[in-house]
Amino acid sequence: MESSIETIGGGLDCFGWSVTWVWHQQGGLGKNFSMGGKLLWTPAAERLENHPMSRFMAFAGERAGKDFADYSALHEWSVADRATFWSAVWDFCGIVGDKGDETLVEGASMREDRFFPSAQLNFAENLLARAGTGDAIVFRGEDKRQKRLSWDDLTALVSRLQQAFAAAGVGEGDRVAAMMPNLPETVAAMLAATSLGAVWSSCSPDFGERGVLDRFGQIEPKLLIACDGYFYAGKEVDIAGKLGPITEALSAEQTVIVPYLGDGTKAAATARKGVTLEDFLAPYEPRAVEYKRMPFSHPLYIMFSSGTTGVPKCIVHSAGGTLIQHRKEHALHSGNVEGSRVFYFTTCGWMMWNWLVSALAGGSTLLLYDGSPFHPAKSVIFDYMAAERATFFGTSAKFIDSARKFGLKPAESHDLSSVLTIASTGSPLSPEGFDYVYQDVKSDVHLASISGGTDIVSCFVLGIPTLPVYEGEIQGPGLGMAVDVWNEKGEPVRGEKGDLVCTKAFPSMPIYFFGDETGERYTSAYFAEFPGIWAHGDFAEWTEHGGIIIHGRSDATLNPQGVRIGTAEIYNIVEQFEEVAEAICIGQSWEDDVRVVLFLKMAGGAELDDDLVKRLKTAIRTGASPRHVPAKILTVADIPRTKSGKITELAVREVVEGRPVKNKEALANPEALQYFDGRKELRS
Repeated sequence: MESSIETIGGGLDCFGWSVTWVWHQQGGLGKNFSMGGKLLWTPAAERLENHPMSRFMAFAGERAGKDFADYSALHEWSVADRATFWSAVWDFCGIVGDKGDETLVEGASMREDRFFPSAQLNFAENLLARAGTGDAIVFRGEDKRQKRLSWDDLTALVSRLQQAFAAAGVGEGDRVAAMMPNLPETVAAMLAATSLGAVWSSCSPDFGERGVLDRFGQIEPKLLIACDGYFYAGKEVDIAGKLGPITEALSAEQTVIVPYLGDGTKAAATARKGVTLEDFLAPYEPRAVEYKRMPFSHPLYIMFSSGTTGVPKCIVHSAGGTLIQHRKEHALHSGNVEGSRVFYFTTCGWMMWNWLVSALAGGSTLLLYDGSPFHPAKSVIFDYMAAERATFFGTSAKFIDSARKFGLKPAESHDLSSVLTIASTGSPLSPEGFDYVYQDVKSDVHLASISGGTDIVSCFVLGIPTLPVYEGEIQGPGLGMAVDVWNEKGEPVRGEKGDLVCTKAFPSMPIYFFGDETGERYTSAYFAEFPGIWAHGDFAEWTEHGGIIIHGRSDATLNPQGVRIGTAEIYNIVEQFEEVAEAICIGQSWEDDVRVVLFLKMAGGAELDDDLVKRLKTAIRTGASPRHVPAKILTVADIPRTKSGKITELAVREVVEGRPVKNKEALANPEALQYFDGRKELRS
């Protein structure tokens, strides 16, 4: 089954509209499509022969009574007959639990559709169901720490943690929050919490006090898990000093300190009701892990929006929806199965951590890394991949661009023969990034640019292992995802940019926002632009190959280095300075990434000098995180507002990017936009 531009074709009639994919043998390029990039890679027939996607195509064909000729036909069916499709995914991926009698009960709208309404399962049970005899987790923390856990080691640690959590009163629906590096203990704690039916939430330890409390303060965790510190670029960062104020404000019933820098005793003494992990687990010996099976829609994770317009929204994801979506993406789209060695460079504050750990459910080994991706040597990530024989490597587009600029050529210096797939996300991967991977990393690899988000803890568009890879393009929509690109009128568009939408419900939609009793915040977040249709907030464009190009965010979310952050978190700190009257912050497209630019309206008589810039950056770094620190801080005479009094970041960003501002009539002071136009400081 060798794919090429000549052999892949067919119709796509899965979003309520019909479009023909126009191929070379049909007389040239379709007029309604964006020109695509050059062909970079075509999957070999021998690779596809036993690939899970190929096997699923045959499996699903038997279920549907169809003969799927290619991915286009499979995808069309997957969104047209969602009930049969998701039932087939459950069975093919071997999900552990009681599937129930119904797969999908359709409601009056996307939000009212219910998947597997009578199913019972446990997320942790599924992740530990295929425990093998080799490595379950391999960990490396720069050049400071290394650890290796067998499946038996991991299961034993989960068992002890489960018993300790239960003794601490953690039960169904309770929240367990973690301020942790990407450690094996973090994975084990998540599994222990979810085995009991508790809800897991995490952030990375580089968040400042306000950043942590803006998140965890809303969800009132019963238990907090934290480290004593972390390493970054060879430096030790002790967090004991901020644990005291954080834990006092959270009032969790206990704070468990996981040692990383030392033995954890200092941090445990600082934290409210602190206890080291060793003392917490001391009374318990490993035994069989007990799993509490619950409904498909039972809460699993609370993840957080960027906080663009206030404190971050608490997005609640279901156990069943997360599990089945991740199993689909890992097995079918990524080829991660038993024996795979899966490495995604991520922190516990990014949804890719939640995605990564789900690889355990297929029997894959997790390769964890924490710290700087370029310390102690620029090649450390490639060193780790080669040493541990990674089969799947995921990272950010920013990492790929940085490696390119550093002149790294692992194709010449490293044995990456085990690597079958490289995934990139966080921000759009540039054409130069695509070329770099194939020229200097590995020529025979499936490069999967993927895009989705915290909102769905998964992907809308991603890699398709049976299709070619074209420069600058995401290969296409995921199975079961009714993705399209619409203009402002709610019409499908070709050959132009529009909003990325999804027109049918899918299992990993959030079940609700924590604390959003009326559902108004949920509706406003996704269904306000096109009532009843999910609008994701990305500028996107179809290509001639049926692929997608993401051109960036269409909302005010900042995305430097592939990490989503919100402007409100910066405002909360900056506007505490008496010299600052008001602030507005945007993300500016810069060198194939996004940089944070902060504009200040100064208080009467105050000036923005070097000392104030330094103090502002220090406060943002310590109060939020290093990634929140602006690349540029500039002054303006006025800041544009809507007639309801809200500052309008989108309008400022459009001016800075040289695009027309829509709906100027909604601004109370449109003349203020002139202060952001043509700023020479933003050209370097």
